[in-house]
Amino acid sequence: MAQAGLPLFPLNTLVFPGGRLPLRVFEQRYIDMVKRAIAEDSVFGICAIREGRETGTPAVPYPVGTVVRITEWDMPEAGIFHIETQAAHRFVIRRSAVEPDGLLVASVEDVSAEPPTAVPDELGLAVEILRHIVDEYGDARFPAPHAYDDAVWVSYRLSEVLPLKLSVKQNLLEMNDSVTRLRILNEFLKRQIN
Repeated sequence: MAQAGLPLFPLNTLVFPGGRLPLRVFEQRYIDMVKRAIAEDSVFGICAIREGRETGTPAVPYPVGTVVRITEWDMPEAGIFHIETQAAHRFVIRRSAVEPDGLLVASVEDVSAEPPTAVPDELGLAVEILRHIVDEYGDARFPAPHAYDDAVWVSYRLSEVLPLKLSVKQNLLEMNDSVTRLRILNEFLKRQIN
């Protein structure tokens, strides 16, 4: 499904479908975007930055990002929003433009959700490590239900939390094969252990 006029929030991080991402928002263009999203119960897109910085001149995002919705918000002081976002699905940027206030807005096309896929037995290490991470961080970071038998869910959650370069995480986000994604992560974990 195509969508025009999706506000984009380019960041030095990303979030995978089903994930949560807390954000501290202080730049005026993003404060206005957040206010609109709260007032209209609308969504915006989170994209990793390919070129540029989070503040100042609009950054150039990678072409695949994630649609998010604000689930909680607070304004502890004037001019600063603290928001919790929940990621829905991936999208591909088809065209983008910079609005007069510096906000990047794009025409996007949704990426089909990956169907649930069983975790192959030989990738059990990844599941085991994710269980420990979820136990340590709890439901606030990883809200139930936990789908440890689904390669999509396991690979998305590991991709978010493992200390990988942003470009590697971006490649994982762009993949449409959850078992391949999980194999890559499993190999990374094995190298860290040995």
